[in-house]
Amino acid sequence: QVRLVESGGGSVQPGGSLRLTCAASGFSVSSSVMSWHRQAPGKERELIAYISDTDDTTKYSASVKDRFIISRDNFRNTVFLQMNSLLPEDTAVYTCKAFLPRQSGIYWGQGTQVTVSI
Repeated sequence: QVRLVESGGGSVQPGGSLRLTCAASGFSVSSSVMSWHRQAPGKERELIAYISDTDDTTKYSASVKDRFIISRDNFRNTVFLQMNSLLPEDTAVYTCKAFLPRQSGIYWGQGTQVTVSI
C-alpha cells in the first residue's frame, strides 16, 4: 500500500528555517518523481519543487527558488524540503506528492502546516 507521511511543519519567525520530511512506503522514491506542493488559505495549490526519477534533476517555482532545496534519501525512502529564509507568504499547508511513472500512479500525503509569523 502506497503511503506518504509528511512531518516537520510548525511555526517559525520570518527568516527562519524548517525541514519538511516525506516518509514513503509501498514504493521506492528513487524511481518516482517526487514533488512538494503548498496551499495557502484562499489560494490554489501550488507546485513549488520537484525532483526527477531519472537523474535527480530539481526544479523550483520562482517563489521559492534559491531559498528551498528538495532532496531525496533513497536508503531511507524519504524526501526532504529544506526551507530557508522563510517569509510570511510561505505560510501554507505543504504536501508531498509521488508520481510513479511505470504505474502512472499519483499519490498524495496528508499535508503539514507551516506558519511564518512574528
